[in-house]
Amino acid sequence: MRGPEPIGWDGYCERWSETHGGYDPREAAAPVRCWLRLCHRLGAGLVRLGVRSPDAITSIGLLSSAAVPLAAVTVPAGPLVAAMLVLLSAFADTVDGVLAVVAARATRLGQVYDAVADRLAEAAWLIAFTLLGAPAWLAVASGAVMWLHEYVRARAAVAGMSGIGTVTIAERPTRILITILGLLAALLDPRAATVTLAIALAVSVVGFAQLWMAVRKSLR
Repeated sequence: MRGPEPIGWDGYCERWSETHGGYDPREAAAPVRCWLRLCHRLGAGLVRLGVRSPDAITSIGLLSSAAVPLAAVTVPAGPLVAAMLVLLSAFADTVDGVLAVVAARATRLGQVYDAVADRLAEAAWLIAFTLLGAPAWLAVASGAVMWLHEYVRARAAVAGMSGIGTVTIAERPTRILITILGLLAALLDPRAATVTLAIALAVSVVGFAQLWMAVRKSLR
């Protein structure tokens, strides 16, 4: 049985903006806009097929990420397979939000689950790089700054900051891109695992500085 007709792109953008500090995806950079359009089409297609559980899609993304460390070091062309799993997880991470909006199934508990799944997925990616030869301390440092970025934004919102403060260089799409490119590079040179985490740490530090300045300005 076919599901109900989902809301269109414009309606999705309006609802997405309401939950992202007023940021309108129709005004985003072309790569972001194209990514969200593609995920909107996938989410709308799932709704038409009768799929109506965003949490199920979130779980698929989390399980995909959980398999990344194992795939990276145990299967032929492991880093390539791991990169594909990260890409699948990235699609799921966006499509679950699309599904929640277009199917009107967004819940507060779902939002918490999605955030927890994101952090667990990032931990799995960092573990994969350590298994590929990167120093553990570099993975810990990168993860700590990434998660501090999200924690400070969440606490600032509770303290009264309007919206998301600012879009930094270290947002989740950037982390996904660095991870995928780093895994592909590790397929050619094991040293790429260390270089990737060093880049991730540097980007995260800059992103956190951008966010902190926005938080200070908003909460003074």
